[in-house]
Amino acid sequence: MGSEVHMGTMEQGVDFSVLVRSVAPARVFDLLATPDGVNEWFTRSTTIDPRPGGSIVFRWQDWGPTHFAGEIPGAVVEWSRGTRFVFTWRADSGGYDTSVVVTFEPREGGTLVHLVETGYEDSPVGLQDLLNRAQGWGSVLTLLKFYAEHGIIY
Repeated sequence: MGSEVHMGTMEQGVDFSVLVRSVAPARVFDLLATPDGVNEWFTRSTTIDPRPGGSIVFRWQDWGPTHFAGEIPGAVVEWSRGTRFVFTWRADSGGYDTSVVVTFEPREGGTLVHLVETGYEDSPVGLQDLLNRAQGWGSVLTLLKFYAEHGIIY
């Protein structure tokens, strides 16, 4: 008879914002929350079923300087075109899911993208997952900005 240990979650999470200049919220949303959009500049063969409870599978092939290849599954919680995209997905360690909330706000001169990811396990593994995602989301939002504003792909 095995016993399962459940870790609590950390209070800390990822919290980033970026201003995408001269691009409407609907376009920025599409670049991050639709398969056609995100596959333009970041992933390959990603699938997103935009209904609450719909599945997401983010997929990469030969990505970045480490030539990363892999996929991360998840589920849509909320999909409101141009305003809000909420989903859960597997933490990098693979043992639990985190929750991502992305909002898209019109601002003078562009769109403010605000991303918060929470639900990291309160453990050394969870801390590493948080550090990995903090670095990752910082890069992703910067790449999104450069692509949306200038068409530059990494």
